[in-house]
Amino acid sequence: MNSVPLKTPLLVQTRQGIVETWLFDLDNTLYSPTSKLFDQIDTLMGQYISDLLGVGLLDARKLQKLYYKEHGTTLNGLMRHHGVDPDDYLEYVHNIDLSVIGLMPSLAAALAALPGRKIIFTNGSVAHAERVLARLGVQDCFEGIHDIKASGYKPKPNLEAYHSVISRFSFEPTSAIMVEDIAINLKAAAEVGMTTVWVRHDHSLKQETRPYIDYVTDNLVAWLQRVETI
Repeated sequence: MNSVPLKTPLLVQTRQGIVETWLFDLDNTLYSPTSKLFDQIDTLMGQYISDLLGVGLLDARKLQKLYYKEHGTTLNGLMRHHGVDPDDYLEYVHNIDLSVIGLMPSLAAALAALPGRKIIFTNGSVAHAERVLARLGVQDCFEGIHDIKASGYKPKPNLEAYHSVISRFSFEPTSAIMVEDIAINLKAAAEVGMTTVWVRHDHSLKQETRPYIDYVTDNLVAWLQRVETI
């Protein structure tokens, strides 16, 4: 009979040693980008701009990416330059087909086993996060959701977003861990004292050039299943 090898435990510590709070990004972090769920949102962003400004989809996409680069999110650019209602925009771009993702009992079990508080920290909306969490079957694993509106429309990696989630949920950043798929979003997290976990999807990107990353994984569930804390 073949024996099943045990997973090697991984001791994870914060700046203070103990882990009291976990912050998790949502899109392409809790679920795999192979679902192309966020691609639907990306397409709707371009369509929204096209309809709003009466331009073709190619020009709309160029503007979408320009605003993302210059303002942190496409929404911020649209609010600043075109007075867009953020609630209207967020409802439009999050009207997507969630059937491409489904229940993840292994993720739910891994999250439930983690010590400390668990919070969603996203540049999306609460409504979108709630739908995705329910679809994954992990909605009961999290104490709360800190979305772009709660951040005062200051998106990650803006430092103000991190200060707002720390203030709202009253936790010590040096006893917190942040899990995120966009590496640059972890830079500000490290600056405020958080321990960082990069969920890497592009294997050509290396951790070594990013000193603000403490841990890296290509498989979040497998990584969480190994975690041991003090």
